[in-house]
Amino acid sequence: MSIYLKNATYVDWETLKFKTGIIKVNQGQNAGIEFVDAVPTAPTQGDEVVDVAGKIVTHAFACGHHHIYSGLAGGMPFPNKPMNNFVEILQHLWWNLDKKLDLDMIKASAYAVALGCAKNGVSFVIDHHASPLCIRDSLKTIADVLDEVGLSHILCVEHSDRDGEEALQNNLDETANYLEMAKTHPTYQGLVGLHASFTCGDSNLKRSMDLMEKFNSGLHIHVAEDLADESHCEQRYSKRVVERLNDFGALKSSKSIFAHCIHLNDSERAIMNAGKAYIAVNTDSNLNNRVGTFTSHGLNPDRIMLGTDGMYSNMMESAKTHYFVNHALENLQVPDAYARLRNVNRYIRENHFKGDGDNNLVILDPKMPTPLHEGNFLGHFFYGWNSSVVECMIAQGKFVLRDRQVATVNENEVLSFCRTQAERLWSKL
Repeated sequence: MSIYLKNATYVDWETLKFKTGIIKVNQGQNAGIEFVDAVPTAPTQGDEVVDVAGKIVTHAFACGHHHIYSGLAGGMPFPNKPMNNFVEILQHLWWNLDKKLDLDMIKASAYAVALGCAKNGVSFVIDHHASPLCIRDSLKTIADVLDEVGLSHILCVEHSDRDGEEALQNNLDETANYLEMAKTHPTYQGLVGLHASFTCGDSNLKRSMDLMEKFNSGLHIHVAEDLADESHCEQRYSKRVVERLNDFGALKSSKSIFAHCIHLNDSERAIMNAGKAYIAVNTDSNLNNRVGTFTSHGLNPDRIMLGTDGMYSNMMESAKTHYFVNHALENLQVPDAYARLRNVNRYIRENHFKGDGDNNLVILDPKMPTPLHEGNFLGHFFYGWNSSVVECMIAQGKFVLRDRQVATVNENEVLSFCRTQAERLWSKL
């Protein structure tokens, strides 16, 4: 079964070259697309023909760092405790929430994020999960929801010392079990997660690195998001965070993701460049938490990608915020900002993960008041459009979003389930 997109204007996500014609979208994981001369006069049963005249077809988006566990946080009550710095935000907000989650709440959180991704043209999610007191089968629960909606994924659970040895061991076991399942499961893919250096002692880090080695995986960890992370590392270990992680071998895998990396010094930036890890920048979250702003000086631009840190599931918004902030800070130019948006796709491809084939497409209907051509696509993308232009998304050759409606699940039923679980969660906060 295939989808034929006729009268298409296709924008190559790497070269930004335009191509017009009929696109045959093949179905299947990592399957491709073809430009054909005509729609078959006798289509195969199940084939569809869709007219996309006047619209833009390009590769769907991917999120380099998400927090599905926060999917039910929108509108929740604020803590009745002071949150004057980042550590207090963690203690009184997120570390309170993640310990209240059960599997139904995790399932609802995954549905909430999956719907948001679908509506914003995001077909691939790299997630960093936390539910330390309800961890068994949490990754499977998330993966199965994302599969049902039609999204591809790379998952991990954060290992942390903050809830004691038993909780830590349960989290390590969940990682090992999921990575073992991923060896044979067609859609499961994972990394080894850590929260951050300041909540992970040497024993935790060593055991996590052992799992990384055993499963030929990478480390997904928050790095220097706040100065408290660096200060703790210098006081406890007499070294900076990236130096500590490098000593344990975390930078030798191109699968490793270091989220944030705001407060790196020049020495750490040199270590990052000598290693293979990617950086996932989350500008909106950093602004919200007042932790500082990422700058790229001294870093390899090809290994800087974008995420949302659980703020939302909108990569167009993430890219625009990152561009405007870093344009002011370091004269970031539009092509470079767009490259950072697309470096997630390069990360997936470089590391041979499944599910981000050429048949993951977003169809944009911007209804522009000014002309669009090959030379001004990025000008429209950053200065003219927002996620409201996302009309359809095709993932692995199947419609996930069609005419701005999720096509794979009953959205009203899913939202009702999410609201019920949100009320349960909020009542415990």
